[in-house]
Amino acid sequence: MNVRLGINPLTWTNDDLPSLGAETSLETCLREAREAGFTGVELGNKFPREAKVLRPILRDHGLDLVSGWYSARLLERSVDEEWAAMRPHFELLHALGCKVMVFAEVTRCVHGDQLAPLSQRPQLPAGQWARFGEHLTALAERMQREGLRMAFHHHMGTVVQSAQDIDNIMSSTGEAVGLLLDTGHLTYAGGDPAQMAARYAKRIVHVHCKDVRKQVLERSCNRDSSFLNAVLDGVFTVPGDGMVDYRRVLEPLAASGYRGWLVVEAEQDPAIAIPHVYANLGWRNLSAVATELFQ
Repeated sequence: MNVRLGINPLTWTNDDLPSLGAETSLETCLREAREAGFTGVELGNKFPREAKVLRPILRDHGLDLVSGWYSARLLERSVDEEWAAMRPHFELLHALGCKVMVFAEVTRCVHGDQLAPLSQRPQLPAGQWARFGEHLTALAERMQREGLRMAFHHHMGTVVQSAQDIDNIMSSTGEAVGLLLDTGHLTYAGGDPAQMAARYAKRIVHVHCKDVRKQVLERSCNRDSSFLNAVLDGVFTVPGDGMVDYRRVLEPLAASGYRGWLVVEAEQDPAIAIPHVYANLGWRNLSAVATELFQ
């Protein structure tokens, strides 16, 4: 198989709502991830942030560091200010052998506010995409020179949420800005991740594989739920347990020569969705499709 499968610790403990999985140790997360079959993990809120501390922990579990989320405020900061803010995170990922950095623009975002409906998410006026794109490109080029690709993460509750937002980002930025395709977030936003995979296959540098429960999605949209309430309601699950057709999503990536990570990411309430059960389910379902397509 020409891709590797990783998992995000959101399966065990939630960064946006730390009460979910608060009692679960990092040791449990890493052990169960490896037992399920994954060879890499992304960062979570319980991970030490010093390379000399984290490296032996991961090594002892037979895991590599895949990447880690970075909350950017480039709509409020200059490129130099953002570069300075991200350096500790960037250097940790680089020291541990990562190839990409998950980069999300969170200025005025609402995904971490349990009381804010998603209809209140920020919108970027049409005339501001070009300037935002110039800044993103300049920052991504600097990151690339220093050894990491930017993997821009479209995300519910942020300024880049919809398929049109993704098109705006891709058309206003240079090749240094890579795209993180998140199947769950794009489905939630009303887009088609398979179409997006085909459209931007050559610029996709990272993939988050989460599935969506259709009935919960419809209920959440009808209620204009907050992102966190939708998560608590069970809108997300692991690949193969929802409405996303992973064969359609992954076929254009395989055809384009994608060789990055496929990362299972399914934030759920671990008291209801038992983490090791869903980690194993996600591994079985995703690896079956990936093994066939990425030969």
